[in-house]
Amino acid sequence: MPPLLLHLLLLHFFTYNSRLCFSSPQPKTLILPLKTQTLPKPSNKLSFHHNVTLTISLTVGLPPQNVTMVLDTGSELSWLHCKKTPILTNVFNPLASKSYIPVSCSTPTCRTRTRDLSIPVSCDPKKLCHATLSYADASSLEGNLASDTFFLGSSGQPGTVFGCMDSGFSSNSEEDAKTTGLLGMNRGSLSFITQMGYPKFSYCISGRDASGVLLFGQASFPWLGPLNYTPLVQMSNPLPYFDRVAYTVQLEGIRVGGKVLSLPKSVFVPDHTGAGQTMVDSGTQFTFLLGSVYTALRNEFVLQTKPGLKLLDDPNFVFQGAMDLCFQVPMDRLNRPVLPALPAVTLMFRGAEMSVMGERLLYRVAGMVRGSNQVYCFTFGNSDLLGIEAFVIGHYHQQNVWMEFDLEKSRVGVAQVRCDLASQRLGLGP
Repeated sequence: MPPLLLHLLLLHFFTYNSRLCFSSPQPKTLILPLKTQTLPKPSNKLSFHHNVTLTISLTVGLPPQNVTMVLDTGSELSWLHCKKTPILTNVFNPLASKSYIPVSCSTPTCRTRTRDLSIPVSCDPKKLCHATLSYADASSLEGNLASDTFFLGSSGQPGTVFGCMDSGFSSNSEEDAKTTGLLGMNRGSLSFITQMGYPKFSYCISGRDASGVLLFGQASFPWLGPLNYTPLVQMSNPLPYFDRVAYTVQLEGIRVGGKVLSLPKSVFVPDHTGAGQTMVDSGTQFTFLLGSVYTALRNEFVLQTKPGLKLLDDPNFVFQGAMDLCFQVPMDRLNRPVLPALPAVTLMFRGAEMSVMGERLLYRVAGMVRGSNQVYCFTFGNSDLLGIEAFVIGHYHQQNVWMEFDLEKSRVGVAQVRCDLASQRLGLGP
């Protein structure tokens, strides 16, 4: 699924192994440092675009050109901005790359490997494979499929297919100035992870401005301990609202403190159209729940936090277009929030759980104050307000969780980990 909001995780590449053999069916493990970065101010393109994105820095082409790409487990086709405009300074120039090859309409790549893209490809007047990508924020991009050499560290993968997009760019110049494109990491045949040939990848996200880890390949470390796995939901027949190449897991319930929300399990199961799947998406900042589930969670959280949290009580304010539960929070002398003990919100999956606790339950709304208090909003939103027929688990709630995406065994593994310490143990932290 396309990114619902551009979020940011700045990933600077580091080669753990001196040589990476891309042609091998079992490439060597590659460990990279990962850092969260916040944009200077929130994006205002649409109400549900946030001010944090996940990006990865690498080089493309011969000679290599530096690019910065949004890391997105919810998208398949990777793409780069390939046209210079007044608002775009961070672009890829295909004319300067000796290894750049456009994809023609007659190739198997254009005819068969594009089957999972949401909009069918077409053939342009030059008989090149033309792709249109449409995202949930109503934006779209157009351009041609091409292949080039993508480098991780000093080792390159020639013939990597991507979209060279030359029209339909975002109107947010500040965001575009930081990124050259998007790196698709879902399970589709054209995704970057599939083309790389790795059977699995992992990441561990620290808090903002702290070091984390991105890892391609097997993660076997004594300090990591066992992961709890939840199987990916497979759907054999195509359904209009079900993304078959997303990392879809089965949400079975939600617990607030020690209380499980009183909801039938059927509300978490996709219906006959495929609507209602639960996706793990690094391209989304926060977590969004379908309306009935969100309302139940909202009501229980308000009940358990009375009277310690003071409601904002402003019916006209909805943060990012989908988060309508906000509070007035006093600050201490060091400008830190003074919060009562908050009940953990635990997402209960088949075979695994993910708990959100403490300050990760609330997000400060920059520049918004009420008297001497800052405004903080609940970090779960209502999918219905965005027009999204799905549950989406965003990267803000994946902080300090080791996330493993196992394509070979069709499962997602999770383990609670201090990601800054994990980074240090792997020799990447300060």
